[in-house]
Amino acid sequence: MMMKHLIIKFILGVFLIPVICSAQKKKSDCLTLWYQAPAKTVGETPRTAMNETLPIGNGRIGALIFGKTARERLVLNDVSLWTGDEENEGSYQTLANAYINLPGHEITKNYSRDLDLNTATSHVNYTVNGVNYKREYFASNPAQLIIARLTADKPGAYTGSIELEDMHNAKTSGKQLQLIAAGKLDNGLEYESTIKVINNGGTLKIDSNRLVFSGCNSIILLIAAGTNYSFDYSKKYRSVKSPDTHIEAQLAAASKKTYALIKSAHIKDFQSFFNRVSLDLGKSSPGQLAKPTGERKLDAATTTDPELEALLFQYGRYLLISSSRAGGIAANLQGIWNDSNNAAWGSDYHDNINVEMNYWPAEPANMAECSLPFFKLIQSQLIPWRKATAEAKELNTISGEVSKRGFALRTSHNIYGHSDWKWDKTANAWYCQQLWEHYAFGMDKNYLKTIAYPIMKETCEFWEDHLKTLVDGRLVIPDGWSPEHGPIEDGVSYNQQIVWDLFNNYVEATKALGIDADYGGRIATMRDKLVGPKIGRWGQVQEWMDDKDDPNDHHRHTSNLFAVFPGRQITVAKTPELAQAAKISIDARGPTGDVREWSYA
Repeated sequence: MMMKHLIIKFILGVFLIPVICSAQKKKSDCLTLWYQAPAKTVGETPRTAMNETLPIGNGRIGALIFGKTARERLVLNDVSLWTGDEENEGSYQTLANAYINLPGHEITKNYSRDLDLNTATSHVNYTVNGVNYKREYFASNPAQLIIARLTADKPGAYTGSIELEDMHNAKTSGKQLQLIAAGKLDNGLEYESTIKVINNGGTLKIDSNRLVFSGCNSIILLIAAGTNYSFDYSKKYRSVKSPDTHIEAQLAAASKKTYALIKSAHIKDFQSFFNRVSLDLGKSSPGQLAKPTGERKLDAATTTDPELEALLFQYGRYLLISSSRAGGIAANLQGIWNDSNNAAWGSDYHDNINVEMNYWPAEPANMAECSLPFFKLIQSQLIPWRKATAEAKELNTISGEVSKRGFALRTSHNIYGHSDWKWDKTANAWYCQQLWEHYAFGMDKNYLKTIAYPIMKETCEFWEDHLKTLVDGRLVIPDGWSPEHGPIEDGVSYNQQIVWDLFNNYVEATKALGIDADYGGRIATMRDKLVGPKIGRWGQVQEWMDDKDDPNDHHRHTSNLFAVFPGRQITVAKTPELAQAAKISIDARGPTGDVREWSYA
């Protein structure tokens, strides 16, 4: 799993003019996903919303927008809404559904919906009985709110209602022209979602658990949400403040500002990240540009569509900016977007490739600050991770003693210190690579000294205690595993390459900071004794220490190629024979079967 990609758009001159991206068009015209129909719901299978809807987010809260006309649905999420605890993995949860009911809007003309990546705004446009209706959505980081605005080109055109459906059966109440749903999960986590409606013209009133509006010129929805999650293990990851404290403050602050001011602050904030990178891969044909995004995507499987490739690159940047911002929690398997309380793999943090893949673009695509929530999550989990490592007999040191230095991880983990499923021992070192890359790009020595270095050092200490010495003096990771593939044995390439990367980065870190020279030298010696990548009998990079790779194996996890990317042990310039062997490995896995991993791209 990784953050889902797929979504949609149609930008309008008036209401139905497709945009052609060409030299004379604005940059934003080429950065829009668009569709000509709402997200599918009839006969949908579980999790269809992830493939059909448009996502917006401010790093902490987000929404999936269906784009329905008569009964619009917004799936609301808060990145910290998790079941489970330190003893139980649990699952990432859906917060609520917000519905906008507009009777009489079942049959429409000139329908379009879009996601403008340049401004991080989504739109729904259509015509009913000659009246043009428009909705605009965005998730503001400065305001910490999800905001929707409904307008029309005829006064008094809006009559309908707003509903808030809590996904954990909390009762929705209405007061002071707001809908509020607040509750507590079984693990004690408090949560709340609130919708405040501001009308222009017409009337607005509370009717039981609905907000009813009539004859309004326009409607603005201010949607706030939160939990009492805290990064503090000593307080069992709970804040002393209830979520309603900051929700009330956020709504009060936004209510004093105009829509235009809130929107401009949102765009300025978002573009401070997004506008750092542009990508020009060439021009697409007029025929390609005239098609909705979904059709273009299908066609691109057989015909190159350069501007679509650039669009999807920017869409990846948009998703990370929208799901991982300072102060929030790291993007999980689905970013922050989830419409199920039984999400695939719990929408957790898979440390054997997935969470790392989420963050690969952060540094090279100039969004370095988006990595900070991931680092904060790692720091917040260290105490329980160390504790679990010390308690696991299978993680005793090579001399048989209890692990006293460092931590290890199972394949997945939550936000409460629990990790689950099979031990992926070298995930600790892979997490350290993410920490190092942030320094390697930014060269911030204070960050390296205070955040990355201490974690890298304790992870080196863990592996100093756990490496096995072969009869010839070489070092191997004992009882390792190539994720989801192969037996448990010593010297698995995936493990060897990741620990080599850790040691190599750590040595560079000691030199950058001018500290721990003696220990850095010891780690350098151990690095050079690690069993390294081998070329097998059919020219491949071996996946295991013994040459037993099957050339007809099409497993999606090409974990034996970590040294090519994201590692740097194998390069065309420095290790040309191994680089050629890596190419042979990729070609053998082929474009068919179960191959869907990073190395294929």
